[in-house]
Amino acid sequence: MQGAAARLSEDADAGTDLPLSLQPALADSVNFRLRMAQILAYKSFEATTPDHGGAARYLGLLSIICQNPGQPQHRLAEAVGLQRSSLVPILDRMEKNGILERRAVDGDRRANAVWVTPLGEEIVADLSARANEVEAQTLAGFTDAEVAQLRDMLDRVISNFRCL
Repeated sequence: MQGAAARLSEDADAGTDLPLSLQPALADSVNFRLRMAQILAYKSFEATTPDHGGAARYLGLLSIICQNPGQPQHRLAEAVGLQRSSLVPILDRMEKNGILERRAVDGDRRANAVWVTPLGEEIVADLSARANEVEAQTLAGFTDAEVAQLRDMLDRVISNFRCL
């Protein structure tokens, strides 16, 4: 193992004397690195955020709702890659906490459209500012060109998965 993968295994359980290693198949895995980066970035973000009724976990979803108010639930589920049935309890919790509201869609009694409330907008603004701080930490030491290249490559990875 070399580089970041070796450090991942070393850092994973820094409080013990036992060395940790990865299965050979994971040692060079991009997907494993993406997942580790996501976990560590989220932990860093979560450490800087108040609970906000669990909204930090769903900042991406809330941002989409803010920018696209009144979208039906099924479109939001598609946008964040969730099953509709998985999205419902998330929306239920945020609605209960006053972060968003759902309204019936005209002409379709089965569909609900989603809006962020004024409280939700305040929470999204606060969480977005904190996310930007973590983003700066994440990208420390990268040049602007490297950041652009990383974003492009990640967009391509996301596109590859959306095509499945």
